[in-house]
Amino acid sequence: MVDTGRAQRRYEDKVVLITGSSRGIGRRLAIRFAQEGAHVVVNYFRNGDLAREVVAEIEQMGRRAIAVRANMAQEEKIAAMFDEVRQVFGRLDVFIHNAASGRNRAALEVDTKGFDWTMDVNARAFLIGAQRAAELMTEGGAMLAISSFGADRVFPYYLSVGTSKAALEAMVRYFAVELGPRRINVNCISAGAVLTDALDHFPEMDKTLQRLEEKLPYHRMVTPDDVANLALFLCSPEAEMIRGQTVRVDGGVTLVLP
Repeated sequence: MVDTGRAQRRYEDKVVLITGSSRGIGRRLAIRFAQEGAHVVVNYFRNGDLAREVVAEIEQMGRRAIAVRANMAQEEKIAAMFDEVRQVFGRLDVFIHNAASGRNRAALEVDTKGFDWTMDVNARAFLIGAQRAAELMTEGGAMLAISSFGADRVFPYYLSVGTSKAALEAMVRYFAVELGPRRINVNCISAGAVLTDALDHFPEMDKTLQRLEEKLPYHRMVTPDDVANLALFLCSPEAEMIRGQTVRVDGGVTLVLP
């Protein structure tokens, strides 16, 4: 567990927007950034009650938080979300694209509608979000994308998601170069099979997890706190010279996967 009493509060009064932050990794990111002093924009699409729970928890810490509903597949909704950030906070210091979706099918069964939806939510939303976020980072800032090892490894029923994550990682490199002169840092975290309820949507996940656990060089799977630990570092001034990188947090499992 994280000792919140010893948090360094690296993000005192910073404004952080995290897409898909009503549950799973995004929820933990929202809480951890708030613990270090940030005001947080909690984005959600379907889980309004859960998003409001996150907002309430952050407000109990004495930080400001708002819940903003926005479908990451719709450009106008993404734009409206950033407009609300501008109206409420007037600026943005950290933008994290964590929201993800996917058509979890074998490659020969992926339909184009599901493929397009996955690309829109996982990749195109970062393109739009990064462009809008940059407008609010007038004094510099940080952007972070959450990817997975399916971007460069073959994972069962993962073609649409893996392809979108590969595109996401490529965009991170381009934005890192273009936004460098504006003192905006851009990086990516490639997370292993993090234990959240998102895994429940994959066919035969019990078998897949068993195979992964058999290959773990370390003694446990990755948790949302592991991802948050790295995110808090990569979005801080301490990571100033780490730019355009995709950093793995997977317990070393991809070192031994065939």
